[in-house]
Amino acid sequence: MRSNDRITARRQLDKRLAPLRGSNSFARPPRGWIRAIRDALGMTAKQLGTRMGVSQPRIAEMERFEVSKTLTLESLERAAHAMDCQLVYALVPRKPLDTLVEERATQIAKARLSSTGHSMGLEDQSVDADDQELHLKKMIQKLVEKSGSELWSEE
Repeated sequence: MRSNDRITARRQLDKRLAPLRGSNSFARPPRGWIRAIRDALGMTAKQLGTRMGVSQPRIAEMERFEVSKTLTLESLERAAHAMDCQLVYALVPRKPLDTLVEERATQIAKARLSSTGHSMGLEDQSVDADDQELHLKKMIQKLVEKSGSELWSEE
C-alpha cells in the first residue's frame, strides 16, 4: 500500500471508529451478551439451543465461554443469528491512528538520534539543541510519511 493510500485509509478508519473511542456502550455485560439478550427476550437456554440445533448444556457452555473470553466468533455469530441479532465486531484504537503512528515514529527517531548523538559526543562533535530538534522533526516526518511495516519492526 502506498503512503498516501495508507494515510487516507487511516483517516477513514478513524472517522468510522471515533464515536466508539472511549465508549463503554459496547462493554460486555457481566454474564455475557448471549445471556443478556436471551434473558431480555424471555428465551430459555433450551429454546435457544433448539433454534441453534444444539443442546441446552451447549448453550450453558457457550455462555460460560463467552464470559471467559474463549467463545469463538463463529459461535457468537450463530447465537446472534438465532436470536435475530447482528454481531458487531471492531477493534477500537484508544487514540487516533495518526497519533499512534506519530508517537511510534517519534519513539524510533529519538532512539536513532540518541545513539547517533552519543557516538558524536564521544568524538567531540556534539550538535546544538536547535539543530537536534530540527533533525528530530525531519526524521519523524519522514517516518510518518513512510509509515509502513518498518515502523513497527524496530524496538
